[in-house]
Amino acid sequence: GKDDPYVLTYNDFGDDSGAARKGVKKTLEVDVVIGADGANSRVAKEIEAGDYEYAIAFQERMSIPEDKMNYYSERAEMYVGEDVSPDFYAWVFPKCDHVAVGTGTVVDKKGIQRYQQGIRERAKSRIAGGEILRVEAHPIPEHPRPWRVRDRATLIGDAAGYVTKCSGEGIYFAAKSGRMCAESIVERSEGGTRMVTDRDLYDYINKFDAKYGPTYFVLDALQKLFYTSDAARESFVDLCEERYVQQVTFDSYLYKTVQGNNPVGDVQLLGKTLSSLWKKNTSKPAPMRELV
Repeated sequence: GKDDPYVLTYNDFGDDSGAARKGVKKTLEVDVVIGADGANSRVAKEIEAGDYEYAIAFQERMSIPEDKMNYYSERAEMYVGEDVSPDFYAWVFPKCDHVAVGTGTVVDKKGIQRYQQGIRERAKSRIAGGEILRVEAHPIPEHPRPWRVRDRATLIGDAAGYVTKCSGEGIYFAAKSGRMCAESIVERSEGGTRMVTDRDLYDYINKFDAKYGPTYFVLDALQKLFYTSDAARESFVDLCEERYVQQVTFDSYLYKTVQGNNPVGDVQLLGKTLSSLWKKNTSKPAPMRELV
């Protein structure tokens, strides 16, 4: 019946009585299933949660000479332009003793290798002499799935589609959604003494959307406004030089919610945004700057 527990079948590879490669088949009864199994979630497929649009992210982890690695000791780089992505950004991010060089796109997934070559070319002076350690590619959800709760099963993290536009950040929201989901289940089940329902699970969904929905909305709008053409991207770069933009961006990333409670600053920023967009769209593009 609808109130019966789920019976999960799994292989226990830690059981000494089983073969190391096959494990021991066991079962587990649970009241709720939480899908935390990534962008290609099998739980989402089982509950028919629906699909979402996604970006493809591609990166190469590279070991670069020590003097070049020192350059990235306190910095990370983002690159924008049609040569590295038509609707996203490319990057060179430090990763302890190596760097990750990559790019992403939604609208031209088949061209990802061309854009990867573009970021290699753009950053060649920074990564010259580098050796590729590993190549990685994975999908990045662009918005939450149509259904995140069904039949006492719910989704969190990438499985639910909790990745922000513009930045492509998802790790924090995966952890936060997991915690909020667990707290709601404990509260609504009265410490495990009553069976939760879909309505109980929507308690977590509603709280998450109320807290972080504005963040997703604003970043979606920014991506659509500034990542669609080279002129718009140049405007974005100009605005990033503004102290107010830097402060609001830093605070928003730090607290994971939209910051900026300065109406005067917001109005001034709107004026500068419109002015910059008009200027960049009506003037001849500046030549590509060479990295030194």
